[in-house]
Amino acid sequence: MRRGLRLVYNPGWGFRLMTVLTLSTGTAFIMWLGEQITERGIGNGMSLIIFAGIIVGFPRGVLNTITQMQTGQLGLFTVLVAMALMALVIAAIVFVERGQRKVTVQYAKRVVGRRMYGGSSTHIPLKVNTGGVIPIIFASSILAFPQTLVGMFKGSWVETLTTQLGPGMPLYNLLFVTGIIFFCYFYTAIIFNPDDVAENMRKYGGFVPGIRPGKRTAEYIDTILTRLTLAGAVYLALIAILPQFFLNGFKVAPIPLIGDWLDTNLPQWFTQGMNLNYYFGGTTILIVVGVAMDTVQQVESQLIMRHYDGFMKKTRIRGRRA
Repeated sequence: MRRGLRLVYNPGWGFRLMTVLTLSTGTAFIMWLGEQITERGIGNGMSLIIFAGIIVGFPRGVLNTITQMQTGQLGLFTVLVAMALMALVIAAIVFVERGQRKVTVQYAKRVVGRRMYGGSSTHIPLKVNTGGVIPIIFASSILAFPQTLVGMFKGSWVETLTTQLGPGMPLYNLLFVTGIIFFCYFYTAIIFNPDDVAENMRKYGGFVPGIRPGKRTAEYIDTILTRLTLAGAVYLALIAILPQFFLNGFKVAPIPLIGDWLDTNLPQWFTQGMNLNYYFGGTTILIVVGVAMDTVQQVESQLIMRHYDGFMKKTRIRGRRA
């Protein structure tokens, strides 16, 4: 913005209050709209709204890539590599999001009156990525705080901290990956409690073959969940850092002791990036693929329910008593 031009000519308290009121009203309306979508059984309303906002930007990204190719900013080889990586990222996301560990549960037979209950075998599905995209959102939001508060403080140390916490810097990448791993475990511990699962299994006569019911079962499930969460956290960290690598590369010069040597010997595309806006990777594609898979499952369940309850009523085979 050139000096002398102002976005708001009278940024007084009236403008601030009106801005807060407008943003709050818009947020409440979007939340209400998302709840209406959820109540209709189509899927998670807020996720679908975010999904639509991301999909709208895809055509613009494709057009920008074509324009960069025409002007010579991007080569054909770079675009082909990006498309190949895009396909690999989508395949990896679908594979991991559908991945789960099935813990076999056996229910003992019980005789109640003249009837026998139980004796069946089922499983507990433990997803590899239990937290979804929530850990990435939490980690990125916390790392955005210093840049938000930089205007409130002045000093050389503030500028140094802001620079080190910029995208692509070693400290930023380290804290980002650490935050994703931490919030993966934190969020998984909130939404899944192995002790409650083991207690419910014990009440209904269920047990894991070879594991004693109760505390041993909870420890067994917790061990499996801890290993799965680690794999899911590493997967989320790679997905989150990939777009930044394509855009700006990894700034290795600020690393103590070996930073200058790495910056001299590593390829330029690694340290400077490929100047490619990776619209089809990272958190965006994770949200798109995850929401699309959940929505397809919701639609399929609705179709199956309507098919058997509605369309097939007239053609049902009646029993002997009917």
